[in-house]
Amino acid sequence: MHGHSTFEPKNGFVKWLEARLPILSFSHESFVAYPTPKNLNYWWTFGAILSFMLVAQIVTGVVLAMHYTAESTMAFDAVEKIMRDVNWGWMLRYAHSNGASMFFFAVYIHMFRGIYYGSYKAPREVLWILGVIIFLLMMATGFMGYVLPWGQMSFWGATVITNLFSAIPFVGDQITVWLWGGYSVGNPTLNRFYALHYLLPFVIAAVVGLHVWALHVVGQGNPDGVEIKDIKKDSVPFTPHATMKDAFGIAVFLLIFAWLIFFVPNYLGDADNYIPANPMKTPAHIVPEWYFLPFYAILRSIPNKLAGVIAMFAAIALLAFLPWLDTSKVRSGKYRPLFKIFFWIFAATSIGLGYLGAMPPEGGYVLAARILGVMYFAFFLVILPVLGLVEKTKPVPATIADAVLAKH
Repeated sequence: MHGHSTFEPKNGFVKWLEARLPILSFSHESFVAYPTPKNLNYWWTFGAILSFMLVAQIVTGVVLAMHYTAESTMAFDAVEKIMRDVNWGWMLRYAHSNGASMFFFAVYIHMFRGIYYGSYKAPREVLWILGVIIFLLMMATGFMGYVLPWGQMSFWGATVITNLFSAIPFVGDQITVWLWGGYSVGNPTLNRFYALHYLLPFVIAAVVGLHVWALHVVGQGNPDGVEIKDIKKDSVPFTPHATMKDAFGIAVFLLIFAWLIFFVPNYLGDADNYIPANPMKTPAHIVPEWYFLPFYAILRSIPNKLAGVIAMFAAIALLAFLPWLDTSKVRSGKYRPLFKIFFWIFAATSIGLGYLGAMPPEGGYVLAARILGVMYFAFFLVILPVLGLVEKTKPVPATIADAVLAKH
């Protein structure tokens, strides 16, 4: 879906450029005149917030890479040198490390919003799948970046997570040795992770481009799940209406981000990562970053290593099949009373798994993780298909204009 661009070149250079590379008219059509549903709320600003955070992570990451040394005996000291000797190095490092947390915080809200409002339903299946691919790339990038400071938690986190691949039948051990570049986590591992951590954000940016492209082809969803039928009545131009709302959302988000950087920069980190990596001493409790904890809890709750790995990856892969698991014809959870109840149970389940992933893998914590893990899978494999068959929905407005009138 494209806007009716009113862009007209006004000087000779722009006319010359437009005749050869119509990038200005394309930008105007896509980001100025693009028709945006009238009824979007502030949950839709997280798309712009995520775009901003991706750029911020790439910029801070490139500058930090100029001062980092990817060598196992020097990496820890290189990070300390950045913190102490590089001009504004402490701020860059805290902005980058906390930026990863804020990036995942925003992407989780973006995903939960998409689930609640049915943003994965036809004709937006490819848009949703591209979003899941971005999420997977973010997880890989975040994990590899966590290893680079080469502290105790970095080293042992890398050891534990890469060891999971050894559970794959027949080829697992060979894959693990290939990832390590040897027979244990060491200097070759650090070099590989550094190279991939530098590369993957640019891959993410490319997939984000496809994600935005797919969005502009099928059009934005909205809280009522109703398609734009009349551009004049149902939509407004992207600029200034959506851009101003996005700018406000980014400003509020940056206030929280700034508070995290300047007042509690280590709140989301682990104290063990300020201890140099020691292969001879295992931390008492190995915990990944908070944004991996729900899937880590599912992994640890299953005693069989291979079954745990399969369950962990299945928990992520199920997201990609959501357009076909939810068979309801109504998009938005706003008009689905039963779905709304189960959605919030699912959200609470995910948060509970995150909490349990940070707890020691013993006693009641393991049992609770198993129960919540079953509930997590039941939401996708049982609840959504059944709701699509039996749920009675509220009347849905025929047009976005009707939805706006009903609201007021």
